[in-house]
Amino acid sequence: MGISRVCSEPSKPTSFSSNLPPTTSTSRTETVTGSHQFKISGYSLSKGMGIGKYTASEPFNVGGFYWAIYFYPDGKSAEDNAAYISLFIALASEGMDVRALFELKLLDQSGNGNDKVHTHFGRALESGPYTLKYRGSMWGYKRYFKRNLLETSEYLKDDCLLIECKVGVVKTHTEAPKLYSIPVPPSNMGQQFGQLLESKKGTDVSFEVDGEIFAAHKLVLSARSPVFRAQLFGPMKEKNMQCIKVEDMEAPVFKAVLHFIYWDDLPDMHELVGLGSKGASTLMAQHLLAAADRYGLERLKLICEAKLCEDVAINTAATTLALAEHHHCSQLKAVCLKFIASWENLRAVMQTEGYEYLKESCPSVLTELLEFVARISEHSITVCRYGTDVMLDGSDLNKRRVKQRLL
Repeated sequence: MGISRVCSEPSKPTSFSSNLPPTTSTSRTETVTGSHQFKISGYSLSKGMGIGKYTASEPFNVGGFYWAIYFYPDGKSAEDNAAYISLFIALASEGMDVRALFELKLLDQSGNGNDKVHTHFGRALESGPYTLKYRGSMWGYKRYFKRNLLETSEYLKDDCLLIECKVGVVKTHTEAPKLYSIPVPPSNMGQQFGQLLESKKGTDVSFEVDGEIFAAHKLVLSARSPVFRAQLFGPMKEKNMQCIKVEDMEAPVFKAVLHFIYWDDLPDMHELVGLGSKGASTLMAQHLLAAADRYGLERLKLICEAKLCEDVAINTAATTLALAEHHHCSQLKAVCLKFIASWENLRAVMQTEGYEYLKESCPSVLTELLEFVARISEHSITVCRYGTDVMLDGSDLNKRRVKQRLL
């Protein structure tokens, strides 16, 4: 009996066709650029401070890093025997291998435009951007300018130098086209709650403030403020829940508090107080900061701190300092102390009514102010000429460490 064998033909590989489009991506290397002007007043007084000693600018932010300008009036290197001024730009915040372009410019103050410029911008660089390895790394020139030439030049005017620094931080990122995109509208929750307040639908509590009545919703207030939560639902809740009387607060201030609670934003201050002056807006921010602290609205409190920080001036500094002390605003307090303690501001602030209020309401702050003034004085330069002591605020001249700004 024979055995039959069936042989099948070898199968051919299946062919697949693909219609997917090719994908692409692009690497982009760009510079984030910013600049800072550093004014050096009293150049002649800074001479003689010593080789390797410097005055530094306030740190400034470019590309997510802080930078500072270092000026050495007697030069950075002992071998030059104080014959040159030195000028550098330094990385003043944490960072590693930060690649950047720099420009240092000494401005011609005659108006002729003959600035002394050293720059990476607008030209080809053989080895690419300069790399700073760590905080404190510098780029610049030990022999930037001969002192004897500088002192007879148009760069020095009224014993003052103007230095401009430009920084371009090099950043690389990769982009790819989005194949699908569905637009999502921004949140309008604040608008919806704000409309709820304006409509007064479902309000279940009222407040009497300086003769005006404000209707609101218990749940919204308690969700936003721990103080309202305790007042409305806590064991010590108000007995008269129909209308709660609010003492020691003006009606526009309470209205602004309610607006923030519902809208999560501030109303138009000028429209609210009915005045167009900057002083009225500052006064409103002061009252609103106190109200924010009273009701535990921390974000509103910080917004008011930021606003008052921008408005610190001779006629407001002492009052704002007292307010910052009463309501535990450490950042605002530090700004006010620094402003008042400067020699050009101290005497003028002491003549204001706000300073008298500060002495009466916060005597302990005066001790802190004196300590602040003393710290500045320790870093001041005293130059005796013709029997007269000339004082220059030199807090930036002696061994100043580079650090980030407080605000």
